[in-house]
Formats: sequence, structure tokens, C-alpha cells
Amino acid sequence: MTAKNDNHNNLTTFFNEEYGSLRSYVKSRIRDTSEQDAEDIVQDVALRIFSRPEDAIPITNVGGFVYNAIRNRIIDIMRGKKEKKLPSEEIDRQWREFAEFFYGDADNSYSTEMEQALKKAVEDLKPVYRDIVIAIDFEGYNYKQIAKRTGIPAGTLMSRRHRAMSELSKKLEKIKEPEYGN
Repeated sequence: MTAKNDNHNNLTTFFNEEYGSLRSYVKSRIRDTSEQDAEDIVQDVALRIFSRPEDAIPITNVGGFVYNAIRNRIIDIMRGKKEKKLPSEEIDRQWREFAEFFYGDADNSYSTEMEQALKKAVEDLKPVYRDIVIAIDFEGYNYKQIAKRTGIPAGTLMSRRHRAMSELSKKLEKIKEPEYGN
């Protein structure tokens, strides 16, 4: 039982002392990550390590073990990120559909300025918000697929998309389609 306690104490001490370094390590390995994503990855790895079975082999090199676990988790996440290349016409169609979500679909005509404003607003979102909007609304993934690939709970993903849509709405409410007939 003392080996388990030693493992637990060594891991606890290591995570307390090296938490900032671990987050920095994750951020250095994944370019498009936010501070929150790096923290999520470190916490996920910590949870998995602390949830190891009691009869697991004792950890002799805590630092090496933790950094290896984080590296493996990053690899898992990166393997899950598939970029779909869509034909230009398909991307344009999806932008129009996405614009309908914000501006309504009364006459299905949107100015180039509005479309550009929407694209810019999406680009300006925090990476975690932008990623979920692109994955759901453009790449056709569902929350369950993304949760499985990233390890992020579906509820968290839904909240992020909801916040992203709220931010987009606030940014875009200033832009109005010219009224016809006036």
C-alpha cells in the first residue's frame, strides 16, 4: 500500500510544481490551441494517471511518465483532426447557408459585404469556438463524433458552439441587409 501512496504523493507533487510547464508543453506541441485547451489536456491526462488501477506498476520516473502520457494524448487528438477539403462551390454554398442562420432566408440573397463580415467574424472567434463552428456547420461532424475524437464532453462542445453563435450574433447585429423597396 505504501508504493501506491508513494506514487500518488509523487504524482501530486509533480503536478503541483510543474502544472504551468505542462500547459506550456501542450501549447508548444499544438499550434492552434488556446490556454483552456492546453489546460483540458493536462487535466485529462492527470485524471487518467490518478485513475490507474491500484495494482499498476509503480512509476519510477514521474516526469518522463507524465510527459509521455501528455505527448500520447496530443497524438491521439491530432490523429482525430481530419481536415476535409471541400470544393470552392461547396464552401460558398455552406457560407450562404450559414449566413441564412444569422440573417434569415427571406430572399436568399446576401451582399458580398455581409458574407465577408460573417467570414471575418468566424475567423476572429477564439480557436475553441471557431473550431466547433467549422466542425459542426461546415465539415458535417456531430457532437458525438467530435467528443469521441477529442475527449471533450459533448455538453462542453455544445456550450462552446452556443457561446460562439452568441458572439457571432452580437458582432453581426450591426450589419443589416439593405432594405429593398425603400
